[in-house]
Amino acid sequence: MSADQPHNPELLSLDTGGTMTDTFVVDDEGEYTVGKAQTTPDDESEGVINSYADALEYWNTTLAESTDTLRGTVYSGTAMINRLLEREGDRNIGIITNRGIEDTHRFGRGIQSWTDLSYAGRLHAREHEHPEPIVPRENVEGVRCRVHMSGQELAPLYEDEAREAIHNLLDRDVRVICVSFLFSYKNPTHEQQLKEIAEEIKDERGDDTPIWLSSEQNPVRGETPRLNTLVMEAYAVNPSREQLFSIEEALEEHGSEAPFRVLTSSGGTVAPDHDWLADTMISGPIGGIFGGEFLSEQLGVDNLVCSDVGGTSFDVGLITKGHYPTRWDQSLAQFMVNIPMTAMDTIGSGTGSYVRVDQASNRPEVGPDSAGYLVGVANEESGLETPTVTDCTAVLGYLNPDYFLGGDIDLNVDRAHEYIEDQVANPLDAGVYETARGVLDIVERDMTNELRAMILGLGYSPENYSLVSYGGGGPLHTAGYTAPLDFKDVLVPEWAAAFSAFGCATADYAYRYDQSLDIVIQPDLGNVEDVAGALTQTFQKLESQARSGFENDEIDVDQMEFQPAVRMQYTGMLDDLEVTVPTEMWDGEITADDLKGIIEAYNDEFTQVFERAAQSPELGYTVTMAIGTGVAPSPNPTLPNEDPVGPTPPESAHKGERAIFWEDDWHDADLWEMGKLNPGNAVTGPAVVEAPATTMLVPPGFEASLDRNRIYHLTNE
Repeated sequence: MSADQPHNPELLSLDTGGTMTDTFVVDDEGEYTVGKAQTTPDDESEGVINSYADALEYWNTTLAESTDTLRGTVYSGTAMINRLLEREGDRNIGIITNRGIEDTHRFGRGIQSWTDLSYAGRLHAREHEHPEPIVPRENVEGVRCRVHMSGQELAPLYEDEAREAIHNLLDRDVRVICVSFLFSYKNPTHEQQLKEIAEEIKDERGDDTPIWLSSEQNPVRGETPRLNTLVMEAYAVNPSREQLFSIEEALEEHGSEAPFRVLTSSGGTVAPDHDWLADTMISGPIGGIFGGEFLSEQLGVDNLVCSDVGGTSFDVGLITKGHYPTRWDQSLAQFMVNIPMTAMDTIGSGTGSYVRVDQASNRPEVGPDSAGYLVGVANEESGLETPTVTDCTAVLGYLNPDYFLGGDIDLNVDRAHEYIEDQVANPLDAGVYETARGVLDIVERDMTNELRAMILGLGYSPENYSLVSYGGGGPLHTAGYTAPLDFKDVLVPEWAAAFSAFGCATADYAYRYDQSLDIVIQPDLGNVEDVAGALTQTFQKLESQARSGFENDEIDVDQMEFQPAVRMQYTGMLDDLEVTVPTEMWDGEITADDLKGIIEAYNDEFTQVFERAAQSPELGYTVTMAIGTGVAPSPNPTLPNEDPVGPTPPESAHKGERAIFWEDDWHDADLWEMGKLNPGNAVTGPAVVEAPATTMLVPPGFEASLDRNRIYHLTNE
């Protein structure tokens, strides 16, 4: 990140979290710089511009001087999911579905009553509560028609009922009509017929209300999730496009002509005016997984745990044998959805989490609600009256009150001390510092338990994995939540604060399309030719859709490489796995021999993911889904590669000492400026390594050594 030479930014990657907006900027030589600023929820473009300007300051340049060299911008963020969580989306949505199941959206599924609760909440049924439906019952119309699960028509569409339903919803001035019929992913004829009728009626009435079909958005199995996803597109996603367009316009005003892209939850990027953006809803946390995959490839680390400590949550994902799994059984704000998402678990435990004493149990309680970008009571301008985890770290001496966000936010440690003492320590009849450290012990223990459960749940142990810690709060808490686990290695990138944005920078242009199939391959493989023919037809359709996506977003189709994949399982199993079809196999047709090769690839993938489980080829196979992704390359970052020097840090990096509280005692900790440490240097605890965007705690008995890629390796002596 040297500033003594001119830099021409080529790639700008953004991560707008609930607390901070991070930027990761890559120049034409592959060098990078990072920036950080408070998120501005009402107008995200303001926080983006501030963060981008902060990044460019390290290169001694400005937006006006450097923005016109950008070749690409990638956005990830939490605005869409926050809109759903806070129920601040655009309502007045209409639904047309099969008569007799009009209450599906209102009833939902049983799992929706507890799926996103804390562990304690899931245990105690008294906390189970169905989420409030987004669409009121009076805006749901039923029409008689029926398709069998095989795709065969059982009853035709009753056109008179369809006309009545459309008129009723238009009379209610709905913004959009969402159409979702049973098994339309197998046979979309009835949905298409209804849309044709709706277009006629709209012409008669002079109405322009859009008609959205579930079979066009995401033709995959799962009736309730498919409807939920369509509704969320209308409620939370589509309104968020204005935020995306405002960021794009703000960058254009500063000279950028680069394509503006949005990260999807499956790993690609799409334009903000793409037809469907539901799979970008949780792009922010997902970015770190892609960054972890990039590190895994570059460093040759097969098994890697990705752990992200943000202001509102702790997010964890696993990369096993170089790959991360994709899930379909995900939920968003307690609504089941059928969006392909990189597998990741989240708990509501972040640096901005509120700290209280439960009056019933007289025990400290952390989160799950968070102060977000307001940080804590130590930030006097926040107006907060409840202390947070950040307040605890400030009281314990871990944070420099004059250097938080490079000094942009002044922390009043005395105010944090007062509020913790009054609201937490006194009710517990304990000292302030012991209480603050106890709160961090609770937070970090919860993080440890989440890591342990996720790894053991796959039949592995922490000894099989290395861990990378990132997020603004990651380096501060890494020692605490990794110490009880015996990881091979613990990595803390110098750019940890912007690691999710870095992950966005590694993503290519990619348009993914999915189609449920549910085709059984006989145990003796006697029907492989028929299955290969069905796959060929489906892949040809998906490739055509991918090409259309590239053309609609004005990306050169000639650059596109089509990457087919399937989801498979041994027949009768509950879980399927995604298997990529080798690129050399696809020449416009899948042959019987190709299909046998795909089966072998599935068997290998099963062995890697479920290492201790037995294969069951005697049951045959079921191809549950076909997946087609059009991919085109985009500018990517490179890791720093600097020659190591000796282990002793330079005196110029030393900033003095500060007392920190650790394990019931005070210690004089050395203070180091992160950017001035050299590869090969080793920082021995007790120490605090400071940067404008983050702080790394090296407790007594720990050591952090910096390698040639500017990644710290944290060890416990």
